[in-house]
Amino acid sequence: MTDKTPAKSTKAAKTAAAKSRKPAKDAATATPTLLSGGNPQIAKGYGDAPVQAYIAAMPGWKSEVGRRLDALIERTVPGVRKAVKWNSPLYGAGAEEQTWFLSLHCFTKYIKVAFFRGASLHPLPPGTSKHKDVRYLDIREDEPLDEAQLAAWVKQASQLPGEKM
Repeated sequence: MTDKTPAKSTKAAKTAAAKSRKPAKDAATATPTLLSGGNPQIAKGYGDAPVQAYIAAMPGWKSEVGRRLDALIERTVPGVRKAVKWNSPLYGAGAEEQTWFLSLHCFTKYIKVAFFRGASLHPLPPGTSKHKDVRYLDIREDEPLDEAQLAAWVKQASQLPGEKM
């Protein structure tokens, strides 16, 4: 009995081997795709690195504001946990690893800051949501940002139970 591999299987194996020799894209130099509204498409990841990659990929004026927001959150909540999920940076505090109190998201003309338990903040952030607990703050290029008020909301939000995601 002879052991012959069909020509089709041999060709498929050679093609697969050739594909595996192609150099992989260097993630550090790859430019993230911008989704609708200019929101960066960043792979899901935990820690500071994916959040910094998201911020660096935010288009135009939004990147600088993203750096300011990230620094404000770090100052206000020492030891804050970070992740990128669903193409949005998430910030968490407390012992539960998968709970989050805030997220950022880019839209065409603004950055949306979502407070997952925002209905419990005082004063209430201005943006309403279809979810009863969520409140938003929209940051626009030509409008001043009240960093003291934002820091107060971040501090309050970090002390509330987080949203499990």
